Amino acid sequence: MDSIIKKLENFRVVPVVTIDDAKDAFSLGKALVKGGLPIMEITFRTAAAAEAIARLSYELPDICVGAGTVLTIDQVNQSIDAGARFIVAPGFNPRVVDYCIDRNVPIFPGVNSPTQVEMGLERNLEVLKFFPAEASGGLKMLKAMAAPYGDVRFMPTGGINIDNLKDYLVFDRIVACGGTWLATTALINDNRFDEITRLVQEVVKTTQQI
Repeated sequence: MDSIIKKLENFRVVPVVTIDDAKDAFSLGKALVKGGLPIMEITFRTAAAAEAIARLSYELPDICVGAGTVLTIDQVNQSIDAGARFIVAPGFNPRVVDYCIDRNVPIFPGVNSPTQVEMGLERNLEVLKFFPAEASGGLKMLKAMAAPYGDVRFMPTGGINIDNLKDYLVFDRIVACGGTWLATTALINDNRFDEITRLVQEVVKTTQQI
């Protein structure tokens, strides 16, 4: 877990991607590397997720690939078997979280309430996903929710973009932000990998200014 958190601290932004065709995974990975952000979360929102993770883990092993939108224990197993190095969930499913913890699988469950934060603290989780960030009240809500819990940090995702990214990242309780705008399904399906690289470079430049 510590090594994954360190990568989050270093990169500050995690591209969150949904892939329709696993054959696009390699080109996407190369685009992210070229842009300077060799990390991504591939969501289990399509049937191609596990294969895409497996392709990237084999073809571009230097990229830190995680699995997102993980809802079940079966999806955890698929992710790990495919080579995923961390798990991200939209909510806090105790069975899924405990299954990962028992197997030393890094997991970042989603929270947007103090009760859920305390569920994470009870399990000694150091970083929790704040989701859906903007719809849950954004940075103002996150600061208010984080205030009583001095040890936990967050990875907000949902509604974050280049315009509000810096506002989030300057808050010292944020390890990294999830970015769905960096490699949208439309950009991937249209083979606009140069545009993905440009967006990633823009993000990297922004993080370096903080």
